[in-house]
Amino acid sequence: MEPEQRRAAKEQMLELMEAGVSWREAAATAGVQTSRATAYRWKQEARIRGEAALQDGRHGHPAKVLPAVLRWLGVRCQVTSLVASSQLQKELQEQLGVRISISHLNAVRAVHGWSNVASQVGKKSGRRGSQRSGGSRRALTPGSRSGDRFALRSGNGDRLV
Repeated sequence: MEPEQRRAAKEQMLELMEAGVSWREAAATAGVQTSRATAYRWKQEARIRGEAALQDGRHGHPAKVLPAVLRWLGVRCQVTSLVASSQLQKELQEQLGVRISISHLNAVRAVHGWSNVASQVGKKSGRRGSQRSGGSRRALTPGSRSGDRFALRSGNGDRLV
């Protein structure tokens, strides 16, 4: 269903509910698939916000970015992949009038291989605890590995733990 069709169906359902028709019958008549709670939430929003409540304010999924925006991102990221997503967000708003969250931009960039390579340089690798066992601060002795038992240095000499 197109956005305008969805808006019209929602409007019809709400009008039927206002006329006393049950939410289930109103939804079936209007061709809207919804739950009872959502139907009454829409009704409440329509009372408060009027026509604005009929608009679908859902945000996109990486696969649902408009083709024009996707083309723009592709060209922009191919010119230089070193641009930060916050900068892309500003440019998209200014040039295309589209507001996309940074996390959504990052997801789209990752899906299409347009990730900001420079932002990954110097970051931690994501390994938790690095070369330590269980988050302790025990130093590894030369030649040992993280899964091995390691020697703790103490005043009494070395002992295995």
